[in-house]
Amino acid sequence: MQQDVFRTNCPRDCYDSCGILVEKKTTGLRVMGDPDHPIARGKLCSKCAVAYNGVWQDVSKRLTNPLKRVGPKGEADFREIAWDDALNEIVDQLKPLITERRAESILHTHYSGTLSLIASSFPCRFFNYLGASEIDPDTICNAAGHTAWHLMFGNSVLGLDPRTLADSECILVWGANPSHTAPHTHEMLLEQPAARVVVDPITTKTAATADLHLKLRPGTDAALAFGLLHLLKQYGNFDEAFIESHTLGYERIHETIDRCTPTWTEAITGVSEHDLQRAADLYGAGPSVLWAGQGLQRQARGGNIMRAIGLLPALTGNIGKPGAGISYLNVSPIVAGLDFDWLEGSTLNPDTGKAVSHMEFAQRLGNKNEFKALFVWNTNPMASAPDQSMLRHSLSRDDLFTVVIDCFATDTADYADIILPAASFLEFDDLTYGYFHMLIGAQNKVTDPPGTALPNQEIFRRLAKKLELAEPALLETDESLISNMLNQMDLDMKFSDFQERGHLLLGDSPFIFFDDLKFDTPSGKIEIESELAAKKGGSGVPTPDTDPPINPGQFRLLTPASSHWLNDSYANDPHLLDIAGVPEVFVHPEDAELLELTDGERVELHNETGSIELSCRIDSRTQSGVLLSYKGRWPKLTGGANVNLLHSARMSDLGESTTVHSTLVGLRKAV
Repeated sequence: MQQDVFRTNCPRDCYDSCGILVEKKTTGLRVMGDPDHPIARGKLCSKCAVAYNGVWQDVSKRLTNPLKRVGPKGEADFREIAWDDALNEIVDQLKPLITERRAESILHTHYSGTLSLIASSFPCRFFNYLGASEIDPDTICNAAGHTAWHLMFGNSVLGLDPRTLADSECILVWGANPSHTAPHTHEMLLEQPAARVVVDPITTKTAATADLHLKLRPGTDAALAFGLLHLLKQYGNFDEAFIESHTLGYERIHETIDRCTPTWTEAITGVSEHDLQRAADLYGAGPSVLWAGQGLQRQARGGNIMRAIGLLPALTGNIGKPGAGISYLNVSPIVAGLDFDWLEGSTLNPDTGKAVSHMEFAQRLGNKNEFKALFVWNTNPMASAPDQSMLRHSLSRDDLFTVVIDCFATDTADYADIILPAASFLEFDDLTYGYFHMLIGAQNKVTDPPGTALPNQEIFRRLAKKLELAEPALLETDESLISNMLNQMDLDMKFSDFQERGHLLLGDSPFIFFDDLKFDTPSGKIEIESELAAKKGGSGVPTPDTDPPINPGQFRLLTPASSHWLNDSYANDPHLLDIAGVPEVFVHPEDAELLELTDGERVELHNETGSIELSCRIDSRTQSGVLLSYKGRWPKLTGGANVNLLHSARMSDLGESTTVHSTLVGLRKAV
């Protein structure tokens, strides 16, 4: 490889985990897909191709030096200060809380702004060592699904090696839209010989290119699952021997399955009997794969929905053999043997702080007696969290000391007392991983950070030193961390060799998860009936329950991922903003006619949390009674609010998780 061309890997929150080539030129960096990478195959998705060659290289848009607030919170009035001064300011605020054993009043929130292993995990060592409190990161995204499948299968992060799709007869994609969230994998699905069935209330590109699209009413997923089970049982596709030997509790649900006839299912879900029968034929032929999307479980009954669809592989025996399996997240470093507890320092202090759901974040942050300091890193909650108005109010507390670590001046950063500039993935060495494909990647430093920006991990090492914390784990170098990770994962190579190679596809052949048919549940079986589920607030067994009918004049608002950015990452790239155009809400033609709406006019969405104006887009990708508006915009670049303003902080049935896709709103012409 040329001396001025480097291999690295994309660390974004995406299923694809693409390989990247970076060419160093006199005019800057040219970032492109690695032709030798099995997923990228020489091209990046449109969002990364634009942003990595756009805003991520625009020094004027990057945070380059520490900043101290000099004006009111929220007004982005800062002045530059030196690193020592910034760290001293932080130490002055933290030391009394630590010495007075009030570390749990230090709260940190983080998520997947970068998924490179050190940058996304090592900072947790600092907070775990202190005994600080944490906003449970998965409650903004996928905690209901993790909880449900962990209860049922004993694992929610190992279940499918995509290489085994070549052996599948059917790929059932339920509540996922790879065309937006995994564009390379979307293309890979099109290349598979298996039949593709997509369950989604929206006609996504993935749904439109499937062999069969089941366009169900939102909130009726569990009923649809039981309707399919009724037909699979009727067609003789249940694996009675598997059920007897490897499941627990089937006798509690078989009568319910018998009652969920195709006629009943069509009336509840809106999916025709013909399409139900065809879906049962395709999935029942087997071996079949079930891919459960993270968007699926972001509903009030998300935990029950995940357990209900989990019955499909459990009762047909589509697990533990080639061409079959379940996919929620397939976390490749866990497959390889990486110890995340070690990496995050989970055992550094037996006195752990509080775990707080994102659904409580805005409200509890407003309690000045509970939390005195807030650290925000790898996330932008003012764009992504619920109860946006309340969160804005809570972040405005003058007595709340707030530190934000980021590459860019986000909406959340505007409320910081101290902003610390973070390095981007092109500016430090690390390891990357995927949560679908069995890939580990080398992240290669190809250029220096702008100004005095630092990687996340170095920021917390320096802060630990300033606080005179002598715990060696808080000071471990990147070189040591990388070496230890390579050893834990049995990757028999030096990091320099790995950087040259770029990526590693784990295993010489596809992994077949659960091939021993042993499940890490109390019974060692797939637990259809779960005492733990009942104790956690769910039902002892999955049920076909659906959301109640909505009141006249209300609409179900769905806010899935956009094709233009990753959550709210890249939403500050000028070119992507131009391509995306004005914020829109998609309205079904029947609803538009009833409300006398015209294409392009301003409309107002409103509920108990607030109101927001959007441009009306009349489009049949939705269905009557359902509105669609893509998430991810920065409020301050979109008139001061984004669609999350309408997301109330109601918890799911399991996991204390988000219910964003159960949001109900009114719709009217804007005044």
